[in-house]
Amino acid sequence: MDISFLGGPAPQRGVGVVAPFDFALDRELWRWVPDEVSLHMTRTPFVPVEVSLDLARMVSEHETLGEAVRTLNAIAPEVVAYACTSGSFVGGVAGERAMCEAMTWAGAVPSVTTSGALLDALAELGVRRLALVTPYTVSVTRSLEAYIAEAGVTVTGCAFMGLTRHIWKVPYRDVADMARQAVPGEGAADALFISCTNLPTYDVIPQLEAELRIPVISANQVTMWAALRRLGTCAVGPYQTLTDPSARTGPAVPGPAGPAVADIPGVTDGPDTEQQQEGWT
Repeated sequence: MDISFLGGPAPQRGVGVVAPFDFALDRELWRWVPDEVSLHMTRTPFVPVEVSLDLARMVSEHETLGEAVRTLNAIAPEVVAYACTSGSFVGGVAGERAMCEAMTWAGAVPSVTTSGALLDALAELGVRRLALVTPYTVSVTRSLEAYIAEAGVTVTGCAFMGLTRHIWKVPYRDVADMARQAVPGEGAADALFISCTNLPTYDVIPQLEAELRIPVISANQVTMWAALRRLGTCAVGPYQTLTDPSARTGPAVPGPAGPAVADIPGVTDGPDTEQQQEGWT
């Protein structure tokens, strides 16, 4: 059979992604990526530490980042993204910039981090008052608040879960519940940020934007948005304010604008029994 008429595959542009050893949402990252772009994943070495500030520091050491980026050099990505929120905010704004410099030096290509991408996204949307949702413990959550404050943005509300493992198992229903706690009413914040690249968010973003009537951005979303912007292309995210310019034309229409959280495929009725909520702030 002659298949010469196919003419493909089409040329691909590469984004290198450095993620912590416990990152479990490769498939979610791909959902923001257009067909002409490929993701090339690598992970930092395993360390026997639960999610904490100590782990954040370990997975963001410059030597560790440099080694990870060098593993990607053979396939020549055009940009490298560090996909970890806590690992990129734990050193503050200056620490995040130093991480980008270390990765760029190792790979000789532009670099972005999740936390740096967050600040870019807030500037893009003109956000000065931000609500937060995190799966973290109190100490890690406070470190994120300090990073955002250092960048000149006011944190108006925060909900956290106190998890130290298995964050990727949190269902959309729990994410939505935390969002409602962090944004208790209209005018409470300019936008909501859902932190942690290991927390699933893709399908819940449009639902929450319609309900809360503010932009909702997430760790994986801003990482892919910033990396793809470095390539001069756009992330794929229909009905998401950051990635879909048509969603910025005005407030959401009152009432349901999509499936209820409980109706989203794969959503369960409650959290894994191993996950214990630490509290709300």
